[in-house]
Amino acid sequence: MKHLSSPLLSTLTRLRDRLVPEALGLGWMPIFLLGYLVFLFVPVLVPSNADWGEGVRWYLWPTLASIAVFLPMYFLAYRGSALARVLCTLGIAALGYGLMPFNAFSNTYVIYAAAFVALMPGSMWIRLEVFALLIIAYCGMAVWLGFPVFVPAVTAIVSVAVFTGNYFQAETVRKRAELKLSHEEVRRLAALAERERIGRDLHDLLGHTLSLVALKSDLAGRLVDRDPQAARNEINEVSRVARDALAQVRRAVTGIRAAGLAAELASARLLLESDGVTLRYEAQDVALPADLETVLALSLREAVTNIQRHARATIAEVTLACSDGHVQLRIRDNGVGSAAVPGNGLSGMRERVESRGGRLRIDSTLRQGTCVEVVLPLPSSDDAVAAPTKTPVGAT
Repeated sequence: MKHLSSPLLSTLTRLRDRLVPEALGLGWMPIFLLGYLVFLFVPVLVPSNADWGEGVRWYLWPTLASIAVFLPMYFLAYRGSALARVLCTLGIAALGYGLMPFNAFSNTYVIYAAAFVALMPGSMWIRLEVFALLIIAYCGMAVWLGFPVFVPAVTAIVSVAVFTGNYFQAETVRKRAELKLSHEEVRRLAALAERERIGRDLHDLLGHTLSLVALKSDLAGRLVDRDPQAARNEINEVSRVARDALAQVRRAVTGIRAAGLAAELASARLLLESDGVTLRYEAQDVALPADLETVLALSLREAVTNIQRHARATIAEVTLACSDGHVQLRIRDNGVGSAAVPGNGLSGMRERVESRGGRLRIDSTLRQGTCVEVVLPLPSSDDAVAAPTKTPVGAT
């Protein structure tokens, strides 16, 4: 795909997504699996005197016609409803049975049907019963047509392997989706609790102050004619209280906006490991100002999001180190890598880092992974920096 022009690749991708929904996350695999249709033409390579059974003869046109019928059912089984998947699965199996007198390798369709049975709705036992009926029906027809014993035996073995593999893959996808939903629910509840806390804090912070401002403003209004000096004093007091309230609100908002590395690391571990990516973390015990920690935490969030969405990695490593008056955060993955094209996330990351006098470096090479490095200057040498200690988080 690398050598295809971008417009052609985009066109092929759109065509693939029309045939197989992108939401399934299967990529090009359903297209590649159509390669097994080549087994339908194996009889061309078999000597004409081969013994496939008394009632079996090889005919080309029924085989070609069966492919024309199979392809719409194949893609509808991916795109359609649960009922459509059941009907297409049964239709593919019937196609395999109907082609048996004309092609001894029509078991290819039976194996496709076995793969879709594993994806049918219902409990595991229902799917097992349907699968068993599918294989029994094929074996019965194979005996009736006089197939050699090894043909139904091989068909049954391959079908069992395909059914088992698809079943466990479907269960893994289902459990991962449930885990993702539970994580999203936890985040939603956490965000709701945070909004409630912010509301309480702002009410406690501003309720008394605004009441005091209103009271002193009314008092100054009553004193302005009788005692101008006292009125001016009250107005000055209102101004001082308002400035204090503004400073308190700014400190509160700064605390709300601040992101901690520990919290972002926990979120990163949750996000990546739910997607099958192992996260390893190693850090020095560095005392960081809140603003620097926020910049590093937001950079970690953006880098981890890109890993989860684009890298297709299996391992991600995060290291935090301090030396020569600088703190360094490095996020590395073993994913596909690519030429880094700055988007809104990367541009925002770079702006935040450079606004603190730091630098951002992104090293991304095709099939060699990506490394994001953030270096920020520490404000002073008074920050306590302890000896490095390894703290692996999420390592296996």
